[in-house]
Amino acid sequence: MDKDRVAGKLKDIKGRIERHVGEWTGDKDAQAEGAKEQLKGKVENAFGKIKDAGREALNQTERLNKTERKNDAPGDEDRNRNRNEDEDVA
Repeated sequence: MDKDRVAGKLKDIKGRIERHVGEWTGDKDAQAEGAKEQLKGKVENAFGKIKDAGREALNQTERLNKTERKNDAPGDEDRNRNRNEDEDVA
């Protein structure tokens, strides 16, 4: 999990608490500040999710490439090409 996701979630919670306290006390400035902090947290959390998804996609691509290299033996391309040519003739 990306550190931005953790930090964003903490800001979101802090902002939510501050906004609710502002609502309970009638303090419009605290409500606005809390909402602002909450929004910052949500944006930071979303950015962290994007980074995590990118990292996961990169890891998956690397795993696929490693598997393909492992399965490719020397001469496979020639055998596959010959096999396809034989199928076209039949």
